[in-house]
Amino acid sequence: MSIHTGAEILKFDMAQPLDSASLRELESIFHERGMLVFHNQSMTEDQHVAFSRNFGDLEIHVLKQYLQPGHPEILLISNVVEDGKAVGVKDAGHYWHTDLSYLKIPSRCSILYAKEIPAPDGERTYGDTCFVNTAAAFEALDEQMQEKLLTLHAVHDYQGRYSKLQQANPGRADLTEEQKKQVPPVVHPVVRTHPFTGRKCIYVNEGFTTSIVGMPQQESDELLQFLYAHCTQEKFMYRHKWQVGDVLMWDNCTTQHLAIADYELPQRRLLHRTTLTGSAVF
Repeated sequence: MSIHTGAEILKFDMAQPLDSASLRELESIFHERGMLVFHNQSMTEDQHVAFSRNFGDLEIHVLKQYLQPGHPEILLISNVVEDGKAVGVKDAGHYWHTDLSYLKIPSRCSILYAKEIPAPDGERTYGDTCFVNTAAAFEALDEQMQEKLLTLHAVHDYQGRYSKLQQANPGRADLTEEQKKQVPPVVHPVVRTHPFTGRKCIYVNEGFTTSIVGMPQQESDELLQFLYAHCTQEKFMYRHKWQVGDVLMWDNCTTQHLAIADYELPQRRLLHRTTLTGSAVF
């Protein structure tokens, strides 16, 4: 863990029902640290969904072709190909982002369960995931910059990111017209207030943010690039080295994350992700 991000939860079985006292304690640690790590878990799809429901309603991702059959709440993240067809989202998160920031009501948190990971080579691991704390990043800015950011709003656009992914990976299918209707561009404050702690968090990310509202494009691009570089400094970062059975749960208000794409078949990677509905951004 880093000084700003993450906490390990030891001797915890996510497959078992969660009582109210344990839930309150877990949520308290989660809100403080922004990301939790659970090791050595063994869950069925039903148990994964049941644990997730402790924290709210579950999202159904727009990419329905990559949902777990029989459990549409679970999105498959994978480079595995079966019968010539990708079983999951191969290039998910290969850029700094916050899950579903492109929705009018973005997600509260995500819960990612490692089923298969690339085998390590000695101490070298593959497919690590990095997290940064955007509340700590905001608090590290000078007062003048903080005051400026508090007055600004930004556009988040899933379709723009999807087009870039298609250019890098021509095998990605086009979004259907129905899928496009589900993810129109939205506008959010550049600084978001955490709904449980009240902390201010920088809420722009290179994955889905396209511009600052009302600002000339060059000035907008320069400010966004400054914020991306500021947020992703190592001092705000935790890098997770996956093991089979790891589960990571992260706050989509106070963190951004990046999946390291340093592996390819025959190195297999398969993870199951649930995403919890959040609340309006303010």
